[in-house]
Amino acid sequence: MNKTWLVTGTHTGFGKQLAIKLAQQKNVNLVATSRKPGQLDYLDQYDHGQIIKVILDVTNHSQVIDAVNSAMDHFKQIDVLVNNAGIGYFGTFEESAIDEAKYMFDVNVWGLVDMTRQVLPIMRKQKSGAIVNFSSIGGLYSFPTLSFYHGTKYAVEGITDSIRKEVEGLGIKTMLVEPSGFRTDWAGRSSHKTLPTHEDYEQFVEFINQNATGAHHEPGDPQKAAEIIIDQVVNNFDNLPMHLPLGKTSSNLAIKKYEELLKEFKDLRKISLSADQPE
Repeated sequence: MNKTWLVTGTHTGFGKQLAIKLAQQKNVNLVATSRKPGQLDYLDQYDHGQIIKVILDVTNHSQVIDAVNSAMDHFKQIDVLVNNAGIGYFGTFEESAIDEAKYMFDVNVWGLVDMTRQVLPIMRKQKSGAIVNFSSIGGLYSFPTLSFYHGTKYAVEGITDSIRKEVEGLGIKTMLVEPSGFRTDWAGRSSHKTLPTHEDYEQFVEFINQNATGAHHEPGDPQKAAEIIIDQVVNNFDNLPMHLPLGKTSSNLAIKKYEELLKEFKDLRKISLSADQPE
């Protein structure tokens, strides 16, 4: 029986590469989504009845429901949900445009939440499924000028870890994908930017500009990332990793962060325990 994958944000980047790879897989049905008509025409060359294209803005609850219903109407099941749709935002915490930051939370967090809450009852009924949520190295390690973006990805990390503990006995797996710099539109078109104007923050202007000009020149290859993700879900389902850092920088920084945290927690062990009432 074919497995049905529902992937959000398949117009560009990781989502597009996943869609291309999945469209050519045997025994796969693909529900590909984008915000505007015509953005998924690249899939037509692979379509022999196993692909449906759905208009979906994950911040639009009605469209979320319609996308899930379309998947079920066509394929009767959803085996893998990939919450890939997301945007970025650069700006110092103090000078960021709050409306921009709130919209990013709507896309990166609440859109993912809405999609997952619509699909999870289906997977529970099936007693099987995989939920693949795109986080980032920015869900594990923080940089200046990305405080609100990090907030969205730390939220995705925490939400997904809790979901995993709730559904692990129901035949449902979760996996967090945590890429570092990849050749996608994230640092360019898909990230809004507010350049610092206060002299105390002027050193961060170059950091933001370098990220923008470096877009599509990062070391990470989205095609390879797509192959790894599909391979893990298809061939390693029983041992699906809870966290999947992708890229050398992601792996290095994830290890660095948790080694530093472990040392700090151990150094504070005596103080930490002293906060409890005596046993």
